[in-house]
Parts: sequence; structure tokens; C-alpha cells
Amino acid sequence: MRITLIQPDIFWEDKPGNLDSLGMTISKLSGTTDLVVLPEMFNTGFSMNTAEISEESFSETFSWMKNLASNCRLAVCGSYTVRESQKYYNRFLFVTENGESWSYDKRHLFSMGGEDINFSKGEKREIFTYKGFRISPIICYDLRFPVWIRNRNDYDLLICVANWPDSRRDVWNTLLKARAIENQCFVAGVNRVGHDEAGINYTGESAILDPRGKPVALLPDSEAAYATGEILMSDLEAFRKKFPVWRDADEFSLGV
Repeated sequence: MRITLIQPDIFWEDKPGNLDSLGMTISKLSGTTDLVVLPEMFNTGFSMNTAEISEESFSETFSWMKNLASNCRLAVCGSYTVRESQKYYNRFLFVTENGESWSYDKRHLFSMGGEDINFSKGEKREIFTYKGFRISPIICYDLRFPVWIRNRNDYDLLICVANWPDSRRDVWNTLLKARAIENQCFVAGVNRVGHDEAGINYTGESAILDPRGKPVALLPDSEAAYATGEILMSDLEAFRKKFPVWRDADEFSLGV
């Protein structure tokens, strides 16, 4: 499967501007990739202004993703703010070229940024299959919590969409690599670049890593860009067979 990571400089709370800009980039990728991964809150930036930026499920941004996926014959994923029953969720959405969709609500809300006050947390892990890969999505701060992410022999690709600040860039790079190695899976981590209205700087450093933690694709530091890498299920299966760490893993249950 070919995966393209897009790390944009997100326009603050400018949904039309972000969707137009990203749409033009994705349209150029038609026929060259199977999956496009966008950052956390790709249509607004990491804003806590939930009343203004949120939208109902399956409305504006969902329609944009569905139409783009259909027209370009690829899958698109990323997170944005969804409103349901007077609650707000930082929701990851994955939409395929055939109109199938899956979603995941961010479990670990970034309390230091007030996300836990403005959003409701997700209550369950989500795993779905696309192009023969079992996929587990997470959002930004989730990356710090390995018990939540632990591979129970139920996924092959971990997708992390983020707005991860420059001040903790080493943590981002270290945890992406650690999650790939400990879970014996491919990892696709996409981050934004630029500054937001809170004065936070982002350097991107998006990457696709193999189960050894080695790069399949890397994006440049502090540059709006995209890159494509190919992952093969046969390579993952061969590595897991040769070095079957999963056989010695501890059994556990997670209370949610």
C-alpha cells in the first residue's frame, strides 16, 4: 500500500481555506497513492473554540473527504472537531474511494492545553481493514500511552495524526519509533508545520516507519510538504515470523 503524508501549514480556524489548499494538493496525487494522511484538526488548527469550528457528523468536512476520495480514487484520513448531542469530539475519520468510512474519537485529551475541558474523550479503540492492512488510528497525545496502543495481534499499521509542538520534537520522533518497534507494526505519523494563534511552533517531521523503527518515508523539518512511501504486508509477515516477539507478550485487559 502506498501512503502519502501531507504536513501543511494550517490556516487558523479557516476551514474553507484549509480545505481548498489541501484539496488542490490531494488532487495532484490521484493515481500515485492509495492513502492520504492529514494532521490532527487539519481544517482549523488545534483550536479550543469548539462552538465555532465544530460541525455535525457527516456534514461539511465529511462530504469534502468523501468527494475527494471518490474523485481521486484514494482514501483520505485525518481529524477534526465534531459536535454530537451537545458534546464535542476530536474525531479521526477515514474515508475510502468507495465511500466506506470509520471513525475514532481521541481518548487522551491534552489537559495542559485545555482540551479536556472543551472536548469529550473517546471510549474505545477502533481497528478496521483497508487494502489488506488492519489499521489502528490514534490522535497526537494518545502516542504517549503505550497501554492504550498496545498491539494485541490485531493491527498492522498504526496511524498517528498530530499537532505536535516543536518544543517536544524529540519526544515525537522517539515515541513514533518506539511504538513501531514494541508493536512490530508499521507507523505513519503526520504532524503540521508553522505557527498557530496560541504562539506555538510546529516543525512537522512526519514519517512512515517500518516495524524495526527504520524510515520508509521522511518529511523535511519546518517545511510544508508531502511524501509517499510504500509498505508491504509480506515484509511485515516475514519479520513477525522471523522474530516473533508477540508470542512472549503479557496478557492483560484494559478497563475503559
